[in-house]
Amino acid sequence: MKGKRHSPEEIITILRAAETSDQPLGEFCRAHSISEETFYRWRRRFQGLEVPAAKQLRDLSGENTRLKQLLAERDLDVAALKALVQKKW
Repeated sequence: MKGKRHSPEEIITILRAAETSDQPLGEFCRAHSISEETFYRWRRRFQGLEVPAAKQLRDLSGENTRLKQLLAERDLDVAALKALVQKKW
């Protein structure tokens, strides 16, 4: 079962709240409906990031995905043209 997806801004807010909370980690995670493993994964990934930096990270990730798709399409075009040129008429 796939759980709720949190935005990077929400994750950073939860991590900051955990730093200032006096609750044990298990109770804090239950209150926010996440597992301790998720908390540690988030902390490893987003530790030290501010909200603007997280937004920039998300934007760069989207741009990287778009550029990878463009490169893959270009490689397919080049391979098709090479196959066409190598074909004997």
